[in-house]
Amino acid sequence: MNQRLLTILVAAFVIAGICALIVSRMVSTRTAAARPVASTKVIAVASDIKLGTVLAAGDLTTAEMVGPLPNGAILNQKDAIGRGVLADLYKGEPILESRLAAPGSGGGLAATIPVGKRACAVRVDEVVGVAGFVTPGMRVDVLVSGVPPSTQGGDGTVTKTILQNIEVLSAGTVIENTKDNKPQQVQVVNLLVTPDQAQTLSLASQQKIQLVLRNPLDTEVAQVSSTAMSRLFVDSGAPQTHVVRKAAPVQKPPEFSVEVINGATRSEQKFASLGGQQ
Repeated sequence: MNQRLLTILVAAFVIAGICALIVSRMVSTRTAAARPVASTKVIAVASDIKLGTVLAAGDLTTAEMVGPLPNGAILNQKDAIGRGVLADLYKGEPILESRLAAPGSGGGLAATIPVGKRACAVRVDEVVGVAGFVTPGMRVDVLVSGVPPSTQGGDGTVTKTILQNIEVLSAGTVIENTKDNKPQQVQVVNLLVTPDQAQTLSLASQQKIQLVLRNPLDTEVAQVSSTAMSRLFVDSGAPQTHVVRKAAPVQKPPEFSVEVINGATRSEQKFASLGGQQ
């Protein structure tokens, strides 16, 4: 066989093989794209749901999810009906077990309290507090200001940080009557605390309480000393001066003399003056 013809045939076979491989891959890609992807029906909310709401059948719908399901996804409505919501849910959002209270615990604020914790309500002054700015899940420090019982005419009002890195469970406004029976709005913040911390807050509620916002990622408990009113007016940058008082010199009391005549004998007696008079 002619060497030139053999070379042409080999080249043709190679080109044909490459083309066949390319066509095969293109066809398989299109076939995979046209193949239907498996999906799963999960239970979702039909409308926006607020924290503490007990789910009913009318609050639920179904949604299609493609691919692997998230952990705790609910597939049956009966597993969600009658359970309280631990966080706000939004329309079309799939319901997860972690977003619902345990079965039988009901709804409302109580269902959102973890085991071993307590919800403690704190009244906060709208002017000095942060009640209008805190939302559930934020972290705050609790400061109390008052006159300690042990100080009598000492430093006066003292401010102390009594709790740090406390989670806010809820915040809102309630109506209370004043001494004149006139309604007024009072800012109330529910804090998630331990039983010991709840006792501390109960005592602190008799004084003036202020909340201080902190970064949720900052979980370090700082060593903070209390601050007294008298220390606010001390200039820390000025050098401290000490006044040294010199004692007054001791003055020798004045003396007076008395001439004593005893017969023919005369003598002189000196006496210290009383009151400085001679």
